[in-house]
Amino acid sequence: MESEVLRIVTGTDRVTDLTEKAASFVRGRGDGLLNLFVPHATAGLALFELGAGSDLDLDELLDRVFPRDGRYRHRHGTDGHGADHLVPVLVSPSLSVPVFNGALALGTWQSIALVDTNPDNPERQVRLSFVAG
Repeated sequence: MESEVLRIVTGTDRVTDLTEKAASFVRGRGDGLLNLFVPHATAGLALFELGAGSDLDLDELLDRVFPRDGRYRHRHGTDGHGADHLVPVLVSPSLSVPVFNGALALGTWQSIALVDTNPDNPERQVRLSFVAG
């Protein structure tokens, strides 16, 4: 298995496109499986269309499902931070993508995105691991 850690600065961006970084990592590696993993309690990975408004729709969905207020028992950090700790329940911290001939086997409109609602921790790590087939 070959592995590399990406260091991503999200700032206040809740959705960060990782598709090109992932494609670059698998380029020239042949057939196999790319696994992505986020070792954080308040971030996850998603496979969906970016750039056509879906990322903004996801932002609104997260606000509806996880309001940023004082209802959470987990209360350290900024207001509503308890919501950040529930995100990985719906947005998994890991994702696998088939790789054929050194290229991601994504659908036409699929992108790989880091979803991070936690502005208290704007620096993230994403581990990319390639398992040859």
